[in-house]
Amino acid sequence: MLRLRNVKCFYGRIQAISGVSLSVRQGEIIALIGANGAGKSTLLQTVSGLLSGWEGEIEFEKVSLAGLKPPEIVQRGISLVPEGRMLFPPMSVLDNLKLGAYIRYRRKEREQVEKDLEEIQDLFPVLRERFRQAAGTLSGGEQQMLAIGRALMARPRLLLLDEPAMGLAPFMVQLIMETLQKLKEDGMTILLVEQNARAALQIADRGYVLENGRIVLDGPAHELLADEEVKRAYLGKDYREFTDGRM
Repeated sequence: MLRLRNVKCFYGRIQAISGVSLSVRQGEIIALIGANGAGKSTLLQTVSGLLSGWEGEIEFEKVSLAGLKPPEIVQRGISLVPEGRMLFPPMSVLDNLKLGAYIRYRRKEREQVEKDLEEIQDLFPVLRERFRQAAGTLSGGEQQMLAIGRALMARPRLLLLDEPAMGLAPFMVQLIMETLQKLKEDGMTILLVEQNARAALQIADRGYVLENGRIVLDGPAHELLADEEVKRAYLGKDYREFTDGRM
């Protein structure tokens, strides 16, 4: 579904990504893990069209994304849940969700958008109770639910998530990961960038390890969890808790 070949990303003259190649097949959850500054967010921003300084090949459903603006990429079927959520705090939960469907309103899909709003409420029941509440007054976990819901309102076939577990309590991390699993069961394809490696690999089919802008390791998620270097660098002392089934 998504294929990157020898992608290099630049901030001016500074090269942030050095020849990354990866693939995401339909129906998979792919985890992209690595330390802060490894280039994970840069890669997602490149795929979603937010960064234009890149070389190489990026294809979605066998069509190049080169030169496309973010709205065009959303129209193609890719939605990003950005790091930090990037909600509009003074606006209501409902209005934030509707913003996720702005392209669909332009295509006069109002009736289907209303049905999708109901589905988002079923997926995140707490949002139903907060529909008229300002987004900025929600808890961190509720804001993350809203950010995911907003991205889903575009009806993507590929969902990109940038650090959805950041700053959340362990029980909320587990809830978010369970939600991603449910989305996969419903047919969603997901590329998940996450510094919480054990949480990401627990739900992923495959994974890639990014270091200093390069892929240094990849494979089935269960193999990465068992890899001694991955355990040392990204799981650490929490690995025992993970294998015991605690988030």
